[in-house]
Amino acid sequence: MKTQTTNFEISEQGYYGNFGGAFVSEQLMNCTKQLAADYLKYINDADFQQEFRELLHDYVGRPTPLYRSEKLSQMYGCTIYLKREDLNHTGAHKINNAIGQALMAKRRGARRIVAETGAGQHGVATATACALLNLDCTIFMGAEDIVRQHSNVQKMKLLGARIVSVTEGSGTLENAVDAALREWSQHPEDTYYLLGSAVGPHPFPDMVMRFQSIISEEMRQQLLTKEGKELPDYVIACIGGGSNATGSFSHFLNDLSVRLVLVEAAGRGIESGQTAASLSCGKECVLHGANTLVLTDENGTCLGAYSISAGLDYPGVGPLPAHLVASGRADVIAITDEEALRAAYEVNKLEGILPALESAHALAALKKIDFKPEDIVVLTLSGRGDKDLETYIQYIDLAK
Repeated sequence: MKTQTTNFEISEQGYYGNFGGAFVSEQLMNCTKQLAADYLKYINDADFQQEFRELLHDYVGRPTPLYRSEKLSQMYGCTIYLKREDLNHTGAHKINNAIGQALMAKRRGARRIVAETGAGQHGVATATACALLNLDCTIFMGAEDIVRQHSNVQKMKLLGARIVSVTEGSGTLENAVDAALREWSQHPEDTYYLLGSAVGPHPFPDMVMRFQSIISEEMRQQLLTKEGKELPDYVIACIGGGSNATGSFSHFLNDLSVRLVLVEAAGRGIESGQTAASLSCGKECVLHGANTLVLTDENGTCLGAYSISAGLDYPGVGPLPAHLVASGRADVIAITDEEALRAAYEVNKLEGILPALESAHALAALKKIDFKPEDIVVLTLSGRGDKDLETYIQYIDLAK
């Protein structure tokens, strides 16, 4: 029987409200149960935390700046800060979790890491962490995403990772997760699955959030210095599976005065059939070992997702974001491809910052919120746009 959460913490059985759990094969159940027994021990160990924090500071480059955008603030009539995760080593928030899980995997005796990637940023981060820690690395990536994210594929190869093209299904992130889970279950004795998003069976959603919670931890400290208070009025983050969003929200979950805004990919429109807006359109369903909100047909079969952003092109979300929406704790805004592209071009011209397409969705949401002059808004720029340059050039007419 499921145990309900207290506030927004995970239950012992791995649930946030009705969402979560571990619905996996017997082989994978053994893997996840052992990991669930281990991960809190490592995460709460003082020596582990010291090594993790030192690497975040000295290698990753944390803390990342909390940058007050005067131009965006003037445009939207409030105070807007950008949390610059794009300035991390490897260019995105993904390195926080990759370093943490790779350290833990090595302490658990793993010699080989497998991971999935969509936009390529988690793949690059994992390959980077494996190079640093001398671990063998295999990255599963959808065939479609390999084409869309060519530069990141080359970076992973340079770092020594083996890239496995996944051709099943739509050849995107969903299929890469399936392939990585299958590989882990077949080689549990020496292999560790370094999942990049806050999805999948327990304990992955909670573990990823804990490693990414450094984002919101820094936000509070930086706001206190800059504004004299720790709590903003809004925290805005894009969401595919949820690593960026849960990390950005973690230290604000129980501060109900802070409005949490999840920005998902509408693709070509939430009614178009070509969308990734699972929070807006999804039904309760099991995907990749967790009960969550998933895009399905009338028979409950998982549908393919679509977004111009490879990192948001996923038919479900993690169980915590699903719970936040179902409980009314978080608001949802769905942004189309075109809206995201226009927002990216806008901030690039205004601030000289080219965001990842994922982050561009969050920026586009600013136009859809009625801010008050006294509002303090923090928006997480989850990654930089180098990887999306070919796409930006393809649609350059929208910048005019």
